[in-house]
Amino acid sequence: MSHGSSPAAWTAVIVCLVGFVVGGVGLIPTPNWIVFSIGAVMVVGALPLGKVLSMAGLGVDSTEGH
Repeated sequence: MSHGSSPAAWTAVIVCLVGFVVGGVGLIPTPNWIVFSIGAVMVVGALPLGKVLSMAGLGVDSTEGH
């Protein structure tokens, strides 16, 4: 049984985490809204990125194991 471990899923998670860190760094010590916005766009963009990579064949096959 697969738990979603695929290159598409890992890429989306890594991009999301990096975006979260970039956004957090953008708020320290005083808010830099441009850096924060870049991080927010990365976090939001991780979902479509994972979907595109999954459709390109890098995701987990949903019929696997049936």
